[in-house]
Amino acid sequence: MSKTDPFVGIQISPISFVDEGVDAVLDTLQNRCGVNVLMIGTISWLGLKVGRRISHALEGWPDHGVPAPYTMEGGSYLKSKPQFFTGTFIKEFRSKDKEIGDTDILDLVIPKAKARGMKVIPEFMEPLFKYAGHGSAAEVKIPNMPQCLEIDLEGRYAGEPCTSNADYRKWWHGIVEDHARNYDIDGIMWCNERNSPLDRMMQGQAPGCFCPHCRREAMERGIDVERVKLAFREVWDFFRKCREKGSTFVDGAFVEFLRVLLRNPEVLVWERFWLERSKDLDRELYGIVKWCNPKLSFGLNVWNRNHFNPIRKAQWGWEEQTGWADWVKPITYQHQSGEVFAKEMGFFASTVLKDYGPEEFIPAMYRVLGLNEAPWGEVIQKGMDPDTYVFGQCQDAVRGVNGKAKVYMGIGVDAPRVRADQAVCTPDIVYRSVHATYRAGGEGVVYSPNYAGMNLSNLDGGARALEELGIKPKG
Repeated sequence: MSKTDPFVGIQISPISFVDEGVDAVLDTLQNRCGVNVLMIGTISWLGLKVGRRISHALEGWPDHGVPAPYTMEGGSYLKSKPQFFTGTFIKEFRSKDKEIGDTDILDLVIPKAKARGMKVIPEFMEPLFKYAGHGSAAEVKIPNMPQCLEIDLEGRYAGEPCTSNADYRKWWHGIVEDHARNYDIDGIMWCNERNSPLDRMMQGQAPGCFCPHCRREAMERGIDVERVKLAFREVWDFFRKCREKGSTFVDGAFVEFLRVLLRNPEVLVWERFWLERSKDLDRELYGIVKWCNPKLSFGLNVWNRNHFNPIRKAQWGWEEQTGWADWVKPITYQHQSGEVFAKEMGFFASTVLKDYGPEEFIPAMYRVLGLNEAPWGEVIQKGMDPDTYVFGQCQDAVRGVNGKAKVYMGIGVDAPRVRADQAVCTPDIVYRSVHATYRAGGEGVVYSPNYAGMNLSNLDGGARALEELGIKPKG
């Protein structure tokens, strides 16, 4: 822990600065909450990143800001700079949100933040569009964007652009270069929340992507794409049969899963191919930032599914990620996490572990994942405990990065709930989460996912912990 150079960040959307005024927001965050790093969503079509509270129908409005829905269309909240997008047809993506107008959010905030000694780190998350549970905009008004969409095993256009599509990938390159070259920022935070082909099948979606870009890249790596597609047919049929009412397998679903997977190893070859291309995008953006300005930090906002799913945990090792990250921010939204974990386990319960009740396999899954939380029947209502969950995940990350990157814990503050019986955030949860972070060896915290959805009364819990740790001055 560094008391001389603390990292106390908060994720914040552009609309908060418009709703409350830049000076008022900075006064509150710096003086009341002890925040010294602003992590601003500068481009998104997701209300969770650039809107107001997305769960207001269930939870009401927070104790600050404008208590009304936001007519968010999404897009970029910076001035258009077409010179950075000459290599892609994706050029018209400036936000048309009437509340923000033509304001460049970084030009608006950076001078006042710097005058106060506060850092500014723009944050991005992939996917950007139509992300269930994240308050997606009704439509994406980028001309020709469907040309970038993935193609699934059935030959259908899927719901997200393919990250191997040359135009889409170069668009991301241009976005990051624009930020790194043209603004007095202190770094970039990048979040990759894409589902792999195996993920998709477990969630009831056809695997992909088999667009021309992916097919060409696969063939360049010596992969027989047609044989891969044949292999996927059998494995995808297994997952679909799992979900049929009354379906059974002679040796049980788990053994049958192993059988079809071992009979079709090309599925794992494609899974690895997909995974490496996904990581390649992370590495490319890291390299662009460092080439444009080596002084900028590059951090990874790491999906909580990576510690709630044993397959993803195996795929996304901490030390490997330090090859393209100066710091990592594990997402641990304690009060929300019981429901997120239950949803994740539901994918297993409806497929490869369908022959077992959650009460049977959850204790073993806890052991495998290194979790020690409430029983299955209570975890949604209780959430996850900061002293075990946040502490444990921070300790795992610190051990995993092995001194090669800093760990800034993503502390959930009013992360949106989706059920009335779901655990509610409290000042005590935030207070104990901050203490747990530093006790486990973390070097900073990031209040998440969006200031516009947080109650100041809950942020006060974090401020109290920072005062006790000597990080936030009293008064």
